[in-house]
Amino acid sequence: MITIKEMVTKKDLKTFVKFPFKLYKNNNYWVPPIIKDELESFDKNINPVFKHAAARFFIAIKNNEIVGRIAAIINYTELHEQKLKKMRFGWFDFIDDIEVSKKLLEKVEEIGKENHLKFMEGPVGFSNLDKVGVLTEGFDQIGTMVTWYNHPYFQSHYEKLGFTVEKEYLENKFPFKNVLPKPLRRISTILEKRYQLTPLNFTRTKDIMPYVDKMFDLFNKSYATLPSFVPISDTEIDYFKKKYISFINPEYIKFVVDENKEMVAFAITMPSFSSALQKAKGKLLPFGIFHLLKAKKNSKDAIFYLIGVHPEYQGKGIHALIFNEYQKSFEKIGIVNCIRTPELASNNAIAAVWKNFDPVTYKKRCTYKKSL
Repeated sequence: MITIKEMVTKKDLKTFVKFPFKLYKNNNYWVPPIIKDELESFDKNINPVFKHAAARFFIAIKNNEIVGRIAAIINYTELHEQKLKKMRFGWFDFIDDIEVSKKLLEKVEEIGKENHLKFMEGPVGFSNLDKVGVLTEGFDQIGTMVTWYNHPYFQSHYEKLGFTVEKEYLENKFPFKNVLPKPLRRISTILEKRYQLTPLNFTRTKDIMPYVDKMFDLFNKSYATLPSFVPISDTEIDYFKKKYISFINPEYIKFVVDENKEMVAFAITMPSFSSALQKAKGKLLPFGIFHLLKAKKNSKDAIFYLIGVHPEYQGKGIHALIFNEYQKSFEKIGIVNCIRTPELASNNAIAAVWKNFDPVTYKKRCTYKKSL
């Protein structure tokens, strides 16, 4: 018999967060989250996403053991402003037992119907800055801190339970040596003169902060046309500013501004923390923080997290200015590999940005959809 239990208290949520540590124990490719950070992201008093979203968390129990988990999410900005009657679900992990996955998804379906929603889609997070997609290829490749990992059998469970693929995502990488300096510098010089643009580099985090609000405003504008994009609110911007921007190496953040100091392009990259997070095993103390700080200083893999160009400048090669600055910065650091986070397979504009670096698709993932 399988029992579904809602997790409500802080102790419950910690149990919810820790289940994957058991499911992926001794897996060389799963990257565990920091438990404290994961709990804070579920805390309605800390994460501002809950000002316009709701979530409920469930586990499945069989023979007195936890065998699965799922989060049921409604994003009210999506529902009321975009008129998208979508029931989201995420943080979905389970043993290879179809009855377990079925029971968990039925709970999400039940909530969706109670709220008169039309379909359910997942795995997704609260917003566009959260993790997305179930892994369908690349199970023998280490994950990143901004992606979910899962066992190969997950895909078959979705299919057996009547779900169909909704969106497909690609993860690509290329060696840093593919970023050739001469053509980038030549193109950048032309673009700077033609459009009166200036790239901005940083060595101190405090110098970045005055630009962060403009960056997220540009993020909303540059991603607005993508399917199911949900704008980032001002309170979320403040939250991400404090939680993430202050931790990223300043030289990994690049902006491009016009003659009026208005931002026209941005990019955020990070050193890879994957191996450090595996060593930390979900805890910052006593030694986890040292593994993370060492990776921040010494990692030779750069994760491209976000990149955006103002709609008026898209298709004009403006990204070349950003890559020109990264080429100079990363050469000094000694970066070996450039790794991209999941991007929609249908996003031809972003594919055009990367094509000159001969990227290789090393992982694929997708979200699944079912009518309610």
